[in-house]
Amino acid sequence: MGKKPATERRDDIRAGIGNDPAFAYSALPGVADEMVDNKGAVRPVWQNLLAALTRMPEKELLERFARADRYLRDAGVFYRAYEAKGVSERNWPISHIPVLIDEREWQTLSAGLRQRADLLEEIIADIYGDNRLVNEGLLPPALIAANPEFLRPLVGIKPADGHYLHFLAFEVGRGPDGNWWVLADRAQAPSGAGFALETRVATTRAFSDIYAETKVHRLASFFGAFRDALQGVKRGATDRIAVLTPGPANETYYEHAYIARYLGFMLLEGEDITVVDDQMMVRTVAGLKPISVLWRRLDASYADPLELNQQSHIGTPGMVEALRAQSVTIVNALGSGILETRALLAFMPTICRQLRGEDLMLPSIATWWCGQKAEREHVAAHIEKMVIGPAYSCMPFFDDNGQSVLGSTLRTTAKESIADWLTRDGQKLVGQEVVTLSTTPAWVNGKLLPRPMSLRVFAARTENGWQIMPGGFARIGSGDDVAAIAMQAGGSAADVWIVSDKPVERHTLLPTEETFTRNMPGSLPSRAADNLFWLGRYIERAEGALRILRAWHGRFAEAADPTQPLLAAVSAYLAAVDIDTEEAVPENLLRNIDSAVYSASNIRDRFSPDGWLALNDLAKTARRFKEKVKSGDDASHAMTILLRKLAGFAGLVHENMYRFTGWRFLSLGRYIERGLHMTRLLGYMSGPEAPDGALDMLLEIGDSVMTHRRRYNVNTARLTVTDLLALDPLNPRSILFQMNEIHREVEQLPNALVNGQMSPFYREAMRLHSGLAVMTPETMNGEVYKQLERELERLSDLLAQTYLG
Repeated sequence: MGKKPATERRDDIRAGIGNDPAFAYSALPGVADEMVDNKGAVRPVWQNLLAALTRMPEKELLERFARADRYLRDAGVFYRAYEAKGVSERNWPISHIPVLIDEREWQTLSAGLRQRADLLEEIIADIYGDNRLVNEGLLPPALIAANPEFLRPLVGIKPADGHYLHFLAFEVGRGPDGNWWVLADRAQAPSGAGFALETRVATTRAFSDIYAETKVHRLASFFGAFRDALQGVKRGATDRIAVLTPGPANETYYEHAYIARYLGFMLLEGEDITVVDDQMMVRTVAGLKPISVLWRRLDASYADPLELNQQSHIGTPGMVEALRAQSVTIVNALGSGILETRALLAFMPTICRQLRGEDLMLPSIATWWCGQKAEREHVAAHIEKMVIGPAYSCMPFFDDNGQSVLGSTLRTTAKESIADWLTRDGQKLVGQEVVTLSTTPAWVNGKLLPRPMSLRVFAARTENGWQIMPGGFARIGSGDDVAAIAMQAGGSAADVWIVSDKPVERHTLLPTEETFTRNMPGSLPSRAADNLFWLGRYIERAEGALRILRAWHGRFAEAADPTQPLLAAVSAYLAAVDIDTEEAVPENLLRNIDSAVYSASNIRDRFSPDGWLALNDLAKTARRFKEKVKSGDDASHAMTILLRKLAGFAGLVHENMYRFTGWRFLSLGRYIERGLHMTRLLGYMSGPEAPDGALDMLLEIGDSVMTHRRRYNVNTARLTVTDLLALDPLNPRSILFQMNEIHREVEQLPNALVNGQMSPFYREAMRLHSGLAVMTPETMNGEVYKQLERELERLSDLLAQTYLG
């Protein structure tokens, strides 16, 4: 059957009928749907998008989806999935069709969330303050005292800025009656705001034309207002604002780095921070610097191993004491995770009326705490409509990894024992009404199908009160099962468009003033400097190995005899640095590249997306060659390809990285490693015992064959090779060139000169540079090279002691 003309198909869609099989969308009976109303008609807010979709051939639509996927892949957007077989990095699972919500409906939803945010602030202030809610019977004592998220050392500590909560997220769903319900509150360390931004960018890549003509509220103003609010609570103009992350192993680490980079904050781990005289300080290469605002993204109990979880290796000892001294504002306050307790939802309506004199504008999912007799009996009597789960859980039932029991799935004998179970363990259990979530269109196997959906909506405290992000992201189920909404269970994420009927403001985080102040980049944390330094070393180490291996395999392709003296000598040299020439692509080479990737992953907030993409491409190509390449000419060609990719990465870094302290540490790593590489090679291959062909091979490895021919009117000789590769200040491969560059960079480092005196590191760099500069080719011998190697290693150690400790 042929397709109907686009105009007729558009009219069909608007009527909710759609004859095109791909767009013949049918809402599920008895289930609220975001696109189709209860009469089967497409909601007005969806009509333009659906009309545009029906005009597109399927090939064009898939090409648009591919653009969105490519953006996320190129940007390196990922989350970590934790499974029985281990941890894996997965691309951000985008559902390409956005969810559209009318601005007027969103305003009502936002008002309810602002009220809820204020209520949560009052609740946590009471829990860690006057404790009226428990004393007056509005909260059961057991719900607080037995709660693992209740942190007793925080009782009585007042926040420095007067607020416990600054950034919240809410899981929101629409029920069968079309009304919105809150499924869970997120106050511990809410995640997803950065992913919402990236999902928006990816979706607009797919539908740039539709997005441009649709009056969709932008997200930048939300982040700008929050950034300004945090700037406003800094204690001093020079104090720092930082994002505290558990580290690269965390499932949402990408977002931590993205948010820090987007807002211009430092990204720190617990080890980067120390507490001195009750003040939180960040360790930088220029010394300790004060932090007065910390946006934490790790669970509160891990924040201070001194007073909270003593098993924590990712926290900062003394953080609680700094809070007592009110020297730092933490987003959100330690202990706020208790607000995520599932059982708390049962008491919020009463608490709202008591504290605020008003009903909740946005109801929670119906919840009963089974620590009370009447509630236990109600849950047992209505078990068919209930989900029973841990009372202290912080997860909605579809996110709790199977901890909850769905009453309708129990056998008759199990249902009869429910009352006994609830009586015995009631304080630890909660019953919640089973919710049928509304559905939204998702593109599945070439068709537009309804899938269950929940929204994650974000709220930020600003100078003008709580501001709700105009969108967030929707979590889309992979099937009809509500439990499959969770990302870890195979769900996906869709952008949320809040659509107005009038033009919307276009916001940006860039300054709009005609005058400006050029601020110098912030202080470089010692850990970041350490990773930059070792990134430089690993990259240069990999390049050195690639150049030697290319030369070796090129000669092996000609001789086909690894016992030939030159090949045997180079094999022995490589074996000394744990590189096996019997492997076409040695494992140690891959480890060096992987180590470079790991170092870069620890500084994602300081690393450009292009550089990250180039480095990962290098690593993936090397792994692919490991499986396919054979020794000889094939391997030599593979090394050339890897060298080109590595040169591409180095070029991106060289051309794009700002010439400040971070650049200097990256460069110092490269110069020291290149100097060591050439020193070892010359010491091994330029002596009188070196086999025939060694000097020519040295020139090839040093990428100096043409230069040697032009500069010296003689054949290859030990003195000319030594002069060019060791002592020529104009050859970027020579040892002296590296020492010149090290000397230049060291002069610019913080505290290189203190009260007119050189630091030990600066003094050693000067001594080493001067000693080499007065050498001649005749004085360079095996012992000199060995001594120079030891001194370069010592220089690296001194740098670490001075700046990276």
